[in-house]
Amino acid sequence: MSKSMHTTAGSAEPTAPHEKPGPRRRRGTNGMIRAQRRAGLVMMAPAMLNVTVFLGVPLVLAFVLSFTDYGFFAPPTFIGLENYTEMFADADFQISVVNTVIYTLLVVPFAMGLALIVALALNMPIRGRGVYRVMFYVPVVTATVSVATVWLWILNPTFGLANQILGLFGLPPSQWLTDPDTALGSLAMIGIWQGLGTKMVIYLAALQGVNPALVEAARLDGANRWQVFRHITWPSLGPAHFFVFITSIIASFQVFDLVYVTTEGGPANATRVLVYDIYENAFGALDLGYASAESVFMFALMAVFIAAGLRLQRSKSDDN
Repeated sequence: MSKSMHTTAGSAEPTAPHEKPGPRRRRGTNGMIRAQRRAGLVMMAPAMLNVTVFLGVPLVLAFVLSFTDYGFFAPPTFIGLENYTEMFADADFQISVVNTVIYTLLVVPFAMGLALIVALALNMPIRGRGVYRVMFYVPVVTATVSVATVWLWILNPTFGLANQILGLFGLPPSQWLTDPDTALGSLAMIGIWQGLGTKMVIYLAALQGVNPALVEAARLDGANRWQVFRHITWPSLGPAHFFVFITSIIASFQVFDLVYVTTEGGPANATRVLVYDIYENAFGALDLGYASAESVFMFALMAVFIAAGLRLQRSKSDDN
C-alpha cells in the first residue's frame, strides 16, 4: 500500500495551484478604486465649485427674482407672473428676441462650415501652416473692444477699408453698421470672423484623431477625396460637431460687448439683442426683477435651440 502510494506520488507531476484572490487582495483593489475616485473628486472640485457658485446660484436667484419687483434700493416684492406678462408685451423685448435668433442663425452655421473648411486646409502638409493657424487664432485672444474698434474703422461708411475695396470692383459703398438693413448682418460677419479660430482649433484636433488606416484603405479601394471625407472624415468629427454647435449657440445668444461697443443696439434697434436689452433694464432702468425674467427666458430659448440641434444631428446620424 505504501508502495502504491509512493508510485502515485512519484508519477504525479507538480501542478501550479490555482490561487484565488483572497480577502486581503480584494480589499487592496477596492481601496485603490476608492483612492482613484477620491482623487477624481478632488480634481473636479474646483470646476464644480466654479459652476455652482457662478452659474448654479445665479441661475436659481434669477429664477426667484423673476417673480419679484426688485431694484437695488428696496427689498424684492413678490408680484407673480407680472414681469413675464409685461415682457411679452414689450416691443423692445420682442425686437431683441428676433434679432438674437437671426444673429444666431447667421453666425452658427456659417462659422461652423467656414471653420471646418479652414481646418481641413490647415491640416494638409502645406508650408507655413503653423503661422496660418496662429493668424486665424489671434482674434480669439484679442479683446473684443479692440476687435470692435478695428472693425468700426474698416466698416466706416466714409473712409473705411471695406467701402474702398468695394470701389475697386465698381460696387456702390455700403452704410454697414449705420443702416438698419445691414447692421445686424455686419455684426454677424464680425462675430463669424472673431470666433473662427476657436472652432478651427477644435476641428483641427478632431482631424488628428481620424484613423489614417481607414483613409488609406478607402483610397486603395478607389475612393476619391469627397468620398473619403463623406464616409470617413465627417462621421469621425461627430463629437467635434456636437461641441462646436453647443458652444456656438451659447456664444451667439450671449453676444453683448460687440454690440455695446459698435452700435449700442442701433440704428433704430436693428442690433438690439437679448443680453443688451437685459443690461439696459438691469443697470439702466434698475429693474432687476424684469431683467431676471428676460434672463430666464433666454436660458429657456437657448435650451430649445440646443435640443432642436441635437435632435437634427441624431436624425442625420441615424440616416447614415
